Formats: sequence, C-alpha cells, structure tokens
Amino acid sequence: MIANQGENVVSTIQDCQNGISIDLFLHLSLIPAVFIVGVLSFLQRRANRLPIEHRLPILEGRFGIVVPLDTIGSLHNRWSYGFAYGAVSSSVLLLFSEKYIPFTVPTWARAIVYLVGAIEVGLVYFPFFACLSTSFKTTGAVLGILYSLAWILVTVWDSFTCPNGKVLGKYQKIIVHWPCVLSLVFLLGRFLYMLVKTVRIQIQHVGQEDPEQLTEQHQVKYVKRLLRKTPEHSEPLSWFQSRVYEWDPYFKFPNRIIGTAIISLIGLYTITLADYSLSDVAFDRVEKWKNTLSQLVTTCNQTEALGAMIPQLEEFIYVARECWLATTFFASLNSIAYTFHVLACYRKHLKRLWKGQKGFLPERFHRPSSAVSVASIARYSGWQIAFTLWGYLIVHFVHFLFALLLAYVLVLPVKHGMALSMLTNLGIVIVTIGLVIGLVIFQVILVQIFFLQDKMCPNDKEKPLALNNRKAFHCFNYFFFFYNVVMGVSNCVLRLLSSIVVGTWLVSRIDRTIMQRGYENMDAGYSTWIGMIFADHYHNNPVMVCFCQLLVSNTLQRNNVSIYSTFNNAESPMYSRARTRWLLFYTLLRNPHLILLRKYHLSSSSSLQTSLSLKLDTVVQVLIMASQTQRGELAAKSPPEIIITPVEEC
Repeated sequence: MIANQGENVVSTIQDCQNGISIDLFLHLSLIPAVFIVGVLSFLQRRANRLPIEHRLPILEGRFGIVVPLDTIGSLHNRWSYGFAYGAVSSSVLLLFSEKYIPFTVPTWARAIVYLVGAIEVGLVYFPFFACLSTSFKTTGAVLGILYSLAWILVTVWDSFTCPNGKVLGKYQKIIVHWPCVLSLVFLLGRFLYMLVKTVRIQIQHVGQEDPEQLTEQHQVKYVKRLLRKTPEHSEPLSWFQSRVYEWDPYFKFPNRIIGTAIISLIGLYTITLADYSLSDVAFDRVEKWKNTLSQLVTTCNQTEALGAMIPQLEEFIYVARECWLATTFFASLNSIAYTFHVLACYRKHLKRLWKGQKGFLPERFHRPSSAVSVASIARYSGWQIAFTLWGYLIVHFVHFLFALLLAYVLVLPVKHGMALSMLTNLGIVIVTIGLVIGLVIFQVILVQIFFLQDKMCPNDKEKPLALNNRKAFHCFNYFFFFYNVVMGVSNCVLRLLSSIVVGTWLVSRIDRTIMQRGYENMDAGYSTWIGMIFADHYHNNPVMVCFCQLLVSNTLQRNNVSIYSTFNNAESPMYSRARTRWLLFYTLLRNPHLILLRKYHLSSSSSLQTSLSLKLDTVVQVLIMASQTQRGELAAKSPPEIIITPVEEC
C-alpha cells in the first residue's frame, strides 16, 4: 500500500506541468540580474578615471563597483538585509543537493561546479542587496520592486499549482517555501517604503537625511556611559535578565550576524522537515523488509532460534522509530538554542575585547594575523550555516543513541515485568560507580586531614601546600599506587567517551573549540570565529570609532566647520566652560613649555582648585613623556607641529 501511494505521488509530481520551474527560473534570472547590476553600476561614478575615458568622454567615471552590503561597519537596514538573506536560503540549501547539477561531472570537478553554482546564486540574488545599499534610492527602489515582485509571483505560482513533492508528499512546496515568500514580501514592502520616501523628499521638499557618520547613536551612548561615573546602587536584574538574556541598548549586531542567524533558522526548519519525512519513509521500508523476512522464515520452516529473532527485530524497529521521531524535536530545539547562544557569545566576546580582556582566548590566539582576521569575515557566515546544519544531524544521532539506551535499560524491562532485575542491575552499576568516586574523594579527605599542615592564619580558606606526617604519606602513596593503576584504566575509557560525547554535542558551536588545550589551531571553525571577532573589534570598537569621528570633525574644523558646535550654547554656561577647558588642555598638550608660564592664584578659598590644576599639569607632563617615548622615531623624520591657541585661564 505504501509503495502504491509513493508511486501515485511520484506520478502526480511528474504529471504536474505548470509551465514554470523554480530551478529554470533561477538560471533565467541571470539576465535581469545582470541588467540591474549594470544599471546601478552605470549610475555609480568612480573616483579614479581610466585612460579609455579620454577617448570616450561619455563615460565620465561611470560603471563603478556596486557594493551589495557592508559586512563590517554598516548597521543600517540590518533587518532588511536579514530578510534578503532569508530569500536566499532556499537556493543556498539547493547547493547541497545533487539536483543543482543537471549533468554528470567527474568527482574531482565537483568542487569547481559547486563554485560556479555558488557564483551563479550570488549573482541572481545580488540585486536584492544592491538595491538596498545603492545611494540612488529611486532607481534602486523601482528595480527592487520589479525584481522582488517577479520572484514572489513565480514562487507562489509554482507552490500552489504543483504543491506536492517526493520527500514531504502533499503540500511540500508550500511548507518549504513559505519562509522564502515571507522574506520576499518583506523586501517588497521595504522597496515600496524607499520609493515613497524618496518621492516625498523630492516633491514636498522634505529635508534630506544627514550624511552618513562614522559613529552610530548606540556607540556614542556607549562612550558616554564609560565617561559617566558608575552609580553606587544599581537596579537588580530580573529573572529573565540574569538567567536567560540581558538586553544591552548600547550594542547592535551587524547585518552579517543577523543574516547568518536567519539562514541558519530557515535551514534548520527545512532540514528538520526533511529528516522527519525521510526517516518515516526509511522505517517503513525496514518494516517492509522485516515482513518479507518473517514470511520467508514461516514458509521455509527455519529453526526456532531464527524465528525467535523476528519479535525482537519488530520490537527494535518500533523502539528505534519512536526514539528517532521523539529526539527530532529535542535536536531541533538544541540547534535553535545554539543559534541564539552564538549571538549571545558574540556580544559577550566583543565586549570583553573592548575592555581589553583576552584571558578567555588561548595564548596563541591573543593576536591573530591581519590576513586571517579579514579572511575569517568572509568565511564565517558560510561555515556557521554549514556547522549548524551538520551539527543538527550529529546531535540528533547522539540524542537517538541516548534515547535508545534509556529505552532498553529502563523502559523495556518495566514493560516486560523485569523491573526488579532492572533495579538490581542498575543498583549494582550505581554502587560500583559510587565506590570508585567515593574512594577518590576519600583520598582527598585523608590528605586534607592528616597530610597537610595547619593554617598559618585562621582567616585562610585552605591549608597551605605544605606536607605533614611525611612518613605516613609515603606509605599512603605506596599502597594506593596499585589501586590507582586499576582505577586509571576505567577513567581512561571514561575520559575518551566523555570527549567523544562532548565533542559531537558541541560540533555546531563554532564559538567554542572541541580540541584539547594547545591544539586549538587545528580547529578551523574556532580559528575562523577568533579571527572574525578580532576584525569586528578593530573596526567597530566604539571608543576607536568615536576617536576617528573626532579626527574627521577636526579636519572639518580646519575647513571652517567648528568641532565644538555642540558646546556653543549661550543659554548654558556649562558648555562654554567645558569648551574652554578642552581648548586649554589641547594648548598645554601641544605646547608643554607654556605649563611653566601659568599663574596660580593661591588663596585660602581656592585651595581645591589649585590642587586640581596641579594634577592636570602632572597628567599633561606624563602624557607628554609617554608620547615622546612612543613617537621618537617619528620625531626624527618630521618635527612635531606646534599649534598655539590663545586660551584664557579657566
């Protein structure tokens, strides 16, 4: 019956002819994709002109490079880029299948074919990202609307006219493609919003947006929090913040991390459905083979031993099927939790690096090379998605083995009325393990009581590492030597099993190495993670970014753009005093000889002000001495610039 149903489904799939195929449309989309990229490239002007433009002045620096998205520093349109990644998810998963290669190629050439396929998929979905990031908003919005609308119509038409599939059966395409359609609908709404906004700006003369700054608002708030005095009493965290996740308004995930998480979640959804359906079909075939085997045993009059194996085989197939289907949910939940936990670890590791804390990293990863860090930016997203999908399958198999062991150790003996023997065997195992652990603890207690000297101070937490009763300790060490040899064998096996279980359980955790200490560089995934967070640390550190913004503002100040525009508030004297103090500090820093010419007005009422001025001078002198030490070589090449700014005393 099952075979007939499968044949009917396959025949229905083959008879379904809607005139449109997603795979064929993917290949045909190269034409409009190249056209859209060409239009945006024509509008984009290059800073450097080519020699051929002297002969063709019509170019005028056109056909510049179109950037799909900034994966390092930009934090604009993060969720739009995330849903653009969601639209790509179905085609990314298609690269793992054999259907993507319509012809037979040698085994050694598959890597090249997959590379060409990845470039094709990237070029097909390039317009979604390029239309979001282009500075020509009207053109990008119109082209994005047309392109996303075409993909929505084709995907919906194919899903509803031919919904069946070979894996999930009825309504397979609707079940699989709805996340992709949802992402495309979101992108269509985003492009419509961009078009309405640009038209409103042009028609109603609404003010244009400010030019893009180096600093984001949350980075400025982060620096302000660092400069602000820490309150003595802070509000207690809630249960959710202390146990699950604490929201940080001064941190934002880049679009690369959000897109990777979205594709990972959509990939987990798809692979979970495929796993559930394929395992159901596989167990149905195993039951069919079991029925055939039982018929052969009955007709051929085989021995009783072979006949007694048939019920055990039936029981094993039933238990394995139930365990596999039950652990599908737990494996999916575990992988989803890992996906969000990686986001939390990304934030935690970056904030530690911002504080200068590198103790959580192995020693050889304290300063990865620049090339490795930049290459890790390109590798991370793809590797994280692949690690998540493969990690789901591996963790699912580990869960299945544990569930099978639990069923045969606890559940089946109770079901067959062998609870007493099961409890007896389980008690023997627990007592044996307990004795081994107890003897280990007993050795520690003996050493703590008899073989360590007393505390040197009553307030010490532990006794000092100094031996007492040396002769008794040597006898103790001798007699326990033989027992520890026997116990070491079991601990060696237990160590190996624990390493295998933990390593397979954490295989999708790219933020944590599964290698032993000293061999972390052999874990390519962990090396990619370290290089990626270091690259983000150097490019997105709020303190460094704000410092660069101040340098840019200082350059604009020299072009008659005041850097202290925020301080020029006549209503509040606090800003004027702060501006004066900053100018005073800058003048003394660039002209240290003026420190000796300052006049201190000593009086009984201004003693505190005098001490603060002396401290300021001391700090300035220390900074000058440190800067002269670090810039000795630069001073030999070019003399330092001396800027004298007339500043009055504060």
